[in-house]
Amino acid sequence: MTRVTRLREALSVTRLREALRSRPYVVDTGIALLTFAVVVVGPPSDRRREAVPLTAEIVALVAVMCAALVFRRVRPRLVVAVEVVSVVVIQILTGGTHSPLDLIPALAVATLAAHSSRRVAWTAGTVCAVVLALARAVASELASMPPEVVGQVAWICMATAAGDGLRSRRAHIAAIEERAARAERTREEEARRRVMEERLRIARELHDVLAHHIALINVQAQVAAHVMDARPREAREALGHIRQAGRAALDELRTTVGLLRQPGAAEDLPTEPAPGLDRLPDLITSFTAAGLEVDCRLEGTPRPLPSPVELTAFRVVQEALTNVSKHAGEASTRVRITYGRRDLTVDVTDDGNGGRVPNQGDKGGTNGAEGTDGPNGTGHGLLGMRERALSVGGTFSVGPAPGRGFRVHAVLPAPETSAI
Repeated sequence: MTRVTRLREALSVTRLREALRSRPYVVDTGIALLTFAVVVVGPPSDRRREAVPLTAEIVALVAVMCAALVFRRVRPRLVVAVEVVSVVVIQILTGGTHSPLDLIPALAVATLAAHSSRRVAWTAGTVCAVVLALARAVASELASMPPEVVGQVAWICMATAAGDGLRSRRAHIAAIEERAARAERTREEEARRRVMEERLRIARELHDVLAHHIALINVQAQVAAHVMDARPREAREALGHIRQAGRAALDELRTTVGLLRQPGAAEDLPTEPAPGLDRLPDLITSFTAAGLEVDCRLEGTPRPLPSPVELTAFRVVQEALTNVSKHAGEASTRVRITYGRRDLTVDVTDDGNGGRVPNQGDKGGTNGAEGTDGPNGTGHGLLGMRERALSVGGTFSVGPAPGRGFRVHAVLPAPETSAI
């Protein structure tokens, strides 16, 4: 038998099983008719002496019992009661004769056990076994427990156990399916969460890479336009700075976008590591060349820091200086990087034109505390700085500086033992 043949047979069995499950009344009606035929026809000829005498009363009771089996899934308790009472009546009428009718209450009890709790199932099974055993013992007028009575009790007990086992199996399968569905939902939610986190990370990187260089290009372009006629040498220097800033922006953008490509497809892309505090002098120089007055100092004992902390500190300084150059006007800026025993403090303060910042410190405002989208923008720069600080377990705040201007303040966890 080939694999395709086995697969087709398995699919056929599955379809048949699903069809039968979708039509329970058809299945139960077939079982009821088959049971009625077996009882009416009776056992084989060598055991015909054990058959139930088919009087009118017996046939009517058998018909009621078989008809009740059609509803055994819908009203299992009622069906069990009907079957037990009917069997007791037949035993009284026939003197406790053993017959195929003994299977009918067993089937009803098994169905009840399969659709009820374990406590209900075994309580009902015990009651049915006791009632049927007493009825047969009384009807057969035997003081001892004949094998037929023990056998009938065993039938009921086995039926109860079979129904309880079926219920447990169904519950186990349902639990497995629920866990699988929950795991699938969890995987989908995790995938969506990771996609959202990656989108935010890419948005922050692109913003930080482009906003800094574009701000410098904008400032240098204004300088070049202002001194083009009177001081062409300064204009040429400004254009040179614009060219350098544009080239740097393209290089960093190429590196960032290259990270999104498939592995092995970007062998020629730059592999420069993420910027850290070692690139802080170059960053300050780029702003001072654009005419911004920056006083940068490192306090404490510098030490190696975790890469995420260094990148966050660098981006906070970069974004804060970018906002100052765009919105603070004629301003001087003070940058302080303080190495503490357990943290790294980044503090950028300017004495610009002043303005207003909302309580959250991540949107609105007018000068160095404002986002890179202008006075009426959405403050993506501040939002990105806050997200970066929080992502490494730090804190971030922004607000008016004492006197005038604005202050950006971030505290990043960097214990001495975590240095790498």
